[in-house]
Amino acid sequence: MRSLKIAVPNKGRLQRPVLDLLYAVGIRPLASDDRALIIPTSWEGVQLVMVRTEDIPNIVEAGAAELGITGLDYVVESGASVEELVKLDFGRAKIVLALPINWNVEDPSKLDREIRIATKYVNIATDYLRRKGVKAKLVKISGAAEVMPSLNAADGIIDVTNTGTTLRLHGLNPIDDVMETYAVVIGNKNWMKSEDADKVNMVLTMIKGTITARGKKLLLMNVPDRNLDNVISSLPAMLAPAVTRLSRGDVWEVITVADEKELPEVVALLKGRGAKDILVVDIEKVIR
Repeated sequence: MRSLKIAVPNKGRLQRPVLDLLYAVGIRPLASDDRALIIPTSWEGVQLVMVRTEDIPNIVEAGAAELGITGLDYVVESGASVEELVKLDFGRAKIVLALPINWNVEDPSKLDREIRIATKYVNIATDYLRRKGVKAKLVKISGAAEVMPSLNAADGIIDVTNTGTTLRLHGLNPIDDVMETYAVVIGNKNWMKSEDADKVNMVLTMIKGTITARGKKLLLMNVPDRNLDNVISSLPAMLAPAVTRLSRGDVWEVITVADEKELPEVVALLKGRGAKDILVVDIEKVIR
């Protein structure tokens, strides 16, 4: 039987959250050998391909894996002909242009000479510098960019950052945002025509359902008949609360969904309006 392959990072900042997502979906690796390239999973006919994060777009474009999970920055940098299928809720960061703090430059358009920029994002940097009208020579690197100015290998950098703290520790000031990035599920642009389309669609459905369920709680409660209208009018819901009369005719069971961040206020409001026996339950997936 043909196996569906999902390319995932073999290391780096995205590896752990990607594997955590797949665990939540139910796709669990059945081996833990760091040297293994292809790993079977708990889903029959689904394998993980462990490769470098930056190689995933090209691997998916070539059809060596039907799906891949990587950063949008690597998709853009590669220029690979792939489709962004699911925007994920982790891996958020920015690619920035950072220059030495003592230059006191806040606008790249104010640079009046050619500078040297160290980056692993050659294509993204080339496009950005052209749009901004900045004259620069690119120094291609594969390791830590922030040390390059200290080594006098470059004047500034174009690199990914979360908070900018590491840049400032190395005497660099992020003066402009090049692009925002986040984790994405990508697929070959012809995936819907492939023989694996149904299996791919099933994986995508479960990933979307897992992401949608994050931060949501299922609320179940008993509500006396006299309080039902007051409780219903105050309830959040994905569409509408479910209401069922219990065998005891003057009490109703009410079921709804609430965002976890709003839970304390919602529960306090429900109790104040007469809801009783309130249960708060985790939601694994929301399939739409």
